[in-house]
Amino acid sequence: MTRKELTRVFGAFDTMNVLIIGDVMIDSYLWGDVSRISPEAPVPIIATTGRENRLGGAANVALNIQALGATPIMCSVIAKDEAGSIFMDLLKENKLPAQGIITTGKRQTTVKTRIISQQQHLLRIDEEANTPLDESLEGKLQAHIEDLLNTYRIDAIIFEDYDKGVLTPATIEYTVKLAQSKGIPTLVDPKKRNFLAYNEVTFFKPNLKEFKEGAKVEINGNDREGLLKAAKDFAKQQGIRHFMLTMAEKGVLILNEQQHHFIPAQVRKIADVSGAGDTVISVSALCLAGGLDQKHVAGIANMAGGLVCEYSGVVPIDKQALLDECFEKLTNE
Repeated sequence: MTRKELTRVFGAFDTMNVLIIGDVMIDSYLWGDVSRISPEAPVPIIATTGRENRLGGAANVALNIQALGATPIMCSVIAKDEAGSIFMDLLKENKLPAQGIITTGKRQTTVKTRIISQQQHLLRIDEEANTPLDESLEGKLQAHIEDLLNTYRIDAIIFEDYDKGVLTPATIEYTVKLAQSKGIPTLVDPKKRNFLAYNEVTFFKPNLKEFKEGAKVEINGNDREGLLKAAKDFAKQQGIRHFMLTMAEKGVLILNEQQHHFIPAQVRKIADVSGAGDTVISVSALCLAGGLDQKHVAGIANMAGGLVCEYSGVVPIDKQALLDECFEKLTNE
């Protein structure tokens, strides 16, 4: 690609709308200093120096889409609890639309609290209810999705699945059929529970651990032939157009019926891998909607995932930093 082509693609992001359906949450951080061990048990005592709440899960995907210049529209379910109120306040602070968020008294808003000292992640505490939506809420969510698709021009739909219960097989099937009728590409960041429910989606992006567990395959990350066969078989079985397998330091495999590409990982100083998958699916969605071929989609998304891993905590991608790195490593001028 040339610098001009890349600039055009990144500029086109600014005109796109992306519907993000899935599990939203709060990423909460507690920072402090550890200088002694507790006399009560062999555990460190942390003297807190700060706290911060950030948008997480599907909401972090929305932040990445926003950071890339496009308009994110989230569709999810949260609880009418204290964490739910904090979540809605965070949406306002980050200038994200809230019309796709359904509130209910039947669930708990997910909060992941990470305890960090001297850049070391010591502990994570999860507060959540991960049962699937009941039939009433499921129907309400599906009606909401249809309304959003009829109200906005949507360029791509992202299923952001964290196994917290918002996405169910019925909602997945309903949304994929709607998207197909409107010619909208569908992209999936899957987890184990619904792994086999995403039939006939445009783009499916598990990591290696998720693929082994969800597809129930035993493969070695160093066995390229085995990886390729397992990925091809799975994509054909599920009717997936593009299958992208992320493999951390081993890079990325992307394939369709015609071709495949193994893309090596970039050498980086990794601070934190949290949220990298959110960034990868966000960049993939916009690049795919922008008409890029699968090799460039995977290459740019792979770079983006690596860039956010250089920062501590869950952070959205820096569009200019990504474009500059693309200029350096992808252009042929």
